Amino acid sequence: MEAVSEQIHMPLIGEDAPSFTAVTTQGTINFPDDYKGKWVILFSHPADFTPVCTTEFMTFASMQEDFRKMNTELIGLSIDSIFSHIAWLKRIEEKIQYNGMKNVEVKFPVIADLKMDVAKKYGMVQPKASTTQAVRAVFIIDPEAKIRAILYYPLSTGRNMQEIKRLVIALQKNETEKVATPANWQPGDDVIIPPPNTMEGVKERLGKEEEGKCCLDWFICLKKDTQK
Repeated sequence: MEAVSEQIHMPLIGEDAPSFTAVTTQGTINFPDDYKGKWVILFSHPADFTPVCTTEFMTFASMQEDFRKMNTELIGLSIDSIFSHIAWLKRIEEKIQYNGMKNVEVKFPVIADLKMDVAKKYGMVQPKASTTQAVRAVFIIDPEAKIRAILYYPLSTGRNMQEIKRLVIALQKNETEKVATPANWQPGDDVIIPPPNTMEGVKERLGKEEEGKCCLDWFICLKKDTQK
């Protein structure tokens, strides 16, 4: 009789982020209770002491204060032991120089997930890629512990951390200002005003000019970003 493979559910955008308690390089964390009121970037990497992961961790660590200014915390994860994590992070700090970065101390928690408890909750293990390593998953989670964005990269390709930062800024802007961001948007660029959803709203928009607002048609209006 053919064995039934384990079904791993990946949480979706808008769903509650799965809760967990985990041992990390910064002590035990309880998620989401320890992160109430904060945005969180939860990301996985395939393995310690690997080249692509090393460049990613150095880059994330160098940006940690920038993220904290945005009320955003970082949490890393791989299917490695706590001792492997510590040894790798110490090696990064003491020896590795990359892209102008050196003596980089990784201060954000890195989850030791040897039993894949957290990785499976978040669908970070992709059996067709590897049954023993997590892919490069990124979950952006809001202060209400709702998943707001999901990014997945293969084992071979490093992530663009500036894009992740841009995405957090855009999500926060949507939350506080109720605007959307157009293609290739960068902080400071024009933002999109939500379109009207009634005929009366369409008439009002077309018949009203406002300084700093540009309408290409009734359904697409942009305005200057006042919070750069």
